[in-house]
Amino acid sequence: MGVFKAAAIQMRSGESPERNAVDLERLVREAAAQGATYIQTPEMTGALIRDRQARAASFTSEDKDIIVATARRLARELGVFLHIGSTAILRADGKLANRALLFGPDGVTLASYDKIHMFDVDLDNGESWRESAAYEPGAEAVVTGVGGAKLGFAVCYDLRFPQLFRAEAMAGADLLSVPAAFTRQTGEAHWHVLLRARAIENGAFVVAAAQGGLHEDGRETYGHSLIVDPWGRIIAEAAHDEPGVIVAEIDPAQSLVARKKIPNLKNARDFAINAGEVDAPRLRGAAS
Repeated sequence: MGVFKAAAIQMRSGESPERNAVDLERLVREAAAQGATYIQTPEMTGALIRDRQARAASFTSEDKDIIVATARRLARELGVFLHIGSTAILRADGKLANRALLFGPDGVTLASYDKIHMFDVDLDNGESWRESAAYEPGAEAVVTGVGGAKLGFAVCYDLRFPQLFRAEAMAGADLLSVPAAFTRQTGEAHWHVLLRARAIENGAFVVAAAQGGLHEDGRETYGHSLIVDPWGRIIAEAAHDEPGVIVAEIDPAQSLVARKKIPNLKNARDFAINAGEVDAPRLRGAAS
């Protein structure tokens, strides 16, 4: 579709998927009214729930999920590409996936991606997270067409693993997605610089829809949804943590221009690591 408008939706998802679906619909309609034909929502659009029993009671399979059903209906009605940044999906084996889903203008599921890197960290002031205790990590990167662009998938903590984005760029992605629920602590420190770095490193647009504010389950997220161009310039930002919509124009040809100026994808070379007497480390997730 050549040049198009992309939107990043900023949310403050609570513990009720039903209430979050109402907020989702309102914000998606707002984005479409502004001319966006690719609309991205944040990580855990469906619900943010810390309590294990409450999660078990709220999350269900993809075919029964209210967020999936709402998104499919809206994509078809509005004629847009609707990218649910992620929502919790109950897998057939009884485990949960932190799953991104892309719906086409006809409402058909075009692609899905399960978050690969689990947020298992211990931060300052006693803030600790163990995503792997609740979710099963994915094992496959995904690139798919969105009109005239090729979209590479990621979710939140994936942002800290540049090899994922490099592999997707090498597979043709010129639009990278980073829907997130970054904590306030990590967002204030790293959000902007990491998103701009991924855009610059890969000569690609980056769209990052975020959760923001104080949530029902007690966590606090950073907000500041961003859209970054292939030269690393921020072209749209929600400079706050309130729910809302940002929109920017995406011209996939700009990715080609950036990659011609700095052809690092073409100039990359294989290399060995000389670690002296120490055994060379095994490279994980490196694109060959």
